[in-house]
Amino acid sequence: MPLMRSKTSRVGSILLLSAGTAALFINVAQAQSDKEPMVNSEAEHGVTESVFGQLPDGRQVDVYQLTNANGIELRVANYGGTILSLKTPDREGNVDDIVLGFDSLDEYLSDEYQQANPYFGAIIGRYGNRIAEGQFTLEGETYTLATNDGDNHLHGGQQGFDRVLWQAEPFENDEGKGLVLRYTSDDGEEGYPGRLETEVTYTLTDDDALIVDYRAETDKATPINLTQHSYFNLKGEGSDSILDHQLMLNADVFTPVSESLIPTGELQPVEGTPFDFTQATPIGERIEQDNEQLSFGGGYDHNFVLNRGDAELGDLVMAAKVWEPQSGRMLEIETTEPGIQFYSGNFLTGDLTGKSGQPYPQRSGFALETQHFPDSPNQDNFPSTILEPGETYRSRTVFRFSVQDDIGST
Repeated sequence: MPLMRSKTSRVGSILLLSAGTAALFINVAQAQSDKEPMVNSEAEHGVTESVFGQLPDGRQVDVYQLTNANGIELRVANYGGTILSLKTPDREGNVDDIVLGFDSLDEYLSDEYQQANPYFGAIIGRYGNRIAEGQFTLEGETYTLATNDGDNHLHGGQQGFDRVLWQAEPFENDEGKGLVLRYTSDDGEEGYPGRLETEVTYTLTDDDALIVDYRAETDKATPINLTQHSYFNLKGEGSDSILDHQLMLNADVFTPVSESLIPTGELQPVEGTPFDFTQATPIGERIEQDNEQLSFGGGYDHNFVLNRGDAELGDLVMAAKVWEPQSGRMLEIETTEPGIQFYSGNFLTGDLTGKSGQPYPQRSGFALETQHFPDSPNQDNFPSTILEPGETYRSRTVFRFSVQDDIGST
């Protein structure tokens, strides 16, 4: 069922950060845009559709290929809303697939993948990242979720949004060509309260950007924190490690974690630590330093609090830049979200073999997940992630692709 327009636009918890981070944060219900996509069910205008396979219950999974005017090609499956491939040129004009993943549905459904579950390219929900001990209390009631990451709840649980079949419709609007994905999460699914109507839109523009818009409504108060979990390697998937990629994060503070990767509630300045990416730094330059936080994550697996400067609430702000010297490829990320999780592929083991026929060992891909903070339902000093009935959750993230001689500055 299509989503209704917002009845209200709720401004939630506001958090003022120190350490030079002048930042006001809103909750997920802050409106970004009322623009509606123009749905084109005939799959014209640069979008083609084909069969990807069948789920064990017989339902068909489709794959949609979007191609922009410059030849950038995006392939998306409606199983998990998964980005299967993303092909972009390097400085010599050579086109490579820059996201990790597989060529067949069977590989995504395999026991090996399901047990490891690195969430390659998937939509994450209802709640991206971790919730401590799989519990939270809302309006006086305690809710219990699956504990699928040690003692904690991770990325929506055993059957998160990455493992469901979304309804898909191709479209064209003024911004580009794309795909609208819709899924209804029933009241009580994975332990969450409320029936959640969810819509995620991928738009590939002719100025070489991938826009991801998230939208949701509920009939009962519920936490929500949607994100996209693609792993990138700007040399091309199946290439060697991402440790020489240069990274810049627009964040003066991060949220340190306990040994189980749950935020402590503190906001720690990055200055003088291995977490300082305010200037372009190779990912591998400090990843092996003797540092308790790096030890807890096995590398980087932390939420960074984005600087907003003078940006108005709900505006896009620069979150991250990544540049790969060999190919010249640049990835820039803007978001309306208050945080971004930088994950350096620490738990990849080499047991999974990707599209190129090459295994994916540790740190062969990185993820940058725009988000509200982990465990926010249990952290009163973090921006609220509670969506109320009558409100509309909206969030936007923009991934921009280019070829550059250097990373430049924020």
